[in-house]
Amino acid sequence: MTPNPVLLGVYPDPSQELQPPSPSRSLHSAHSSHSDTPFIDTEKYQKPVSLNFRQRLRHFTWAWYTLTMSAGGLALLIANQPNQFQGCYQIGLAIYLINLVLFSLVCSLMASRFIIHGGFLSSLRHEREGLFFPTFWLSVATIITGLEKYFGDQPTKSFTTTLEVLFWIYCACTFSLAVLQYSFLFSSHTYRLQTMMPSWVLPAFPIMLSGTIASVIAHSQPERSAIAIVTAGMTFQGLGFCISFMMYAHYIGRLMESGLPCREHRPGMFICVGPPAFTALALVGMAQGLPDTFRVLNSTDSAADGRMVEILALAAGAFLWALSFWFFCIAAIAVIRAPPKAFHLGWWAMVFPNTGFTIATITLGNAFHSQAIRGVGSAMSICIVCMFLFVFVCHIRAVINQEIMYPGKDEDVSD
Repeated sequence: MTPNPVLLGVYPDPSQELQPPSPSRSLHSAHSSHSDTPFIDTEKYQKPVSLNFRQRLRHFTWAWYTLTMSAGGLALLIANQPNQFQGCYQIGLAIYLINLVLFSLVCSLMASRFIIHGGFLSSLRHEREGLFFPTFWLSVATIITGLEKYFGDQPTKSFTTTLEVLFWIYCACTFSLAVLQYSFLFSSHTYRLQTMMPSWVLPAFPIMLSGTIASVIAHSQPERSAIAIVTAGMTFQGLGFCISFMMYAHYIGRLMESGLPCREHRPGMFICVGPPAFTALALVGMAQGLPDTFRVLNSTDSAADGRMVEILALAAGAFLWALSFWFFCIAAIAVIRAPPKAFHLGWWAMVFPNTGFTIATITLGNAFHSQAIRGVGSAMSICIVCMFLFVFVCHIRAVINQEIMYPGKDEDVSD
């Protein structure tokens, strides 16, 4: 009797790969984007069949950019620390540079996947994987912002011009993304409200971070550029937050009607923490980044006008911070009650949105000159660093143990 080559881990055709049935995992549905691949019962065989790197590369998805956006966010968090210590800047700079290496590596692997296996447009059209394409632009946002934080101490004219050009390119690309991706989703996919998850907000997230970038780079720009950048940042920040707020209505309705998501999806609930938090820090940062000559209408007192704008930004920032804190508590209680068992790239949602929440806390503490709030921000920063290290270690282990980058276990299968 001829032995089964699949059970021996040997494939008669290198183009074939196994596809475990997803009913054994609560996260995935029974359908995959690669329906022509053979199946194997993973409950019967505890150890998954080993695949070579080329076969696993097929399942290297857009969700991998959640790693680089989280690492970039961590670098920004360290740069914004209110209680600096010796070597803090160097640690943040090292993380920023490491993130550049990781970003280049992820881009190279994504390109290799599409060159070897094809399917670039299919990945963007996929009802689940396509929602993670915006994480690429979120990673770009952290890189642009990090340029100002770590290399903008003594900006030259060419440096400020480069940041200005990058900002406008980013705005154009992310606005196009928000329009085109939602237009495609509205016309090509049907999502049931009972299964609504915060990942539906992701296409609007990158354009919202235009305000965050503006809040960081505006203060170093010449007056003409600063006012234009702050105006665009305020506009697009409002657009992104309004889209997110409309999605929140469906999300709360889903929670009221269908209850909490399954345990494997619950880390994604932290995505809701991000929009109000990033909006709060962006409003305060942009108000403080306005040039001293800024005036409202025909006013002659630019100092009073600037102070008025800053007070309004602080009031709105505190209001939005509370909303972000509420979403954080809801998500934290849900995850603590039923922690996920299997690693997924969605775990990075426990890092990046909370990074924005922590930076918003520090920003408000600095604006209110409150040492207590700054201390809370420092304590939150320690928690974020610990969470980043925890998720990063789990990420590496999952790759080694074939828990991700494996048929049926990634974002390239339908929910």
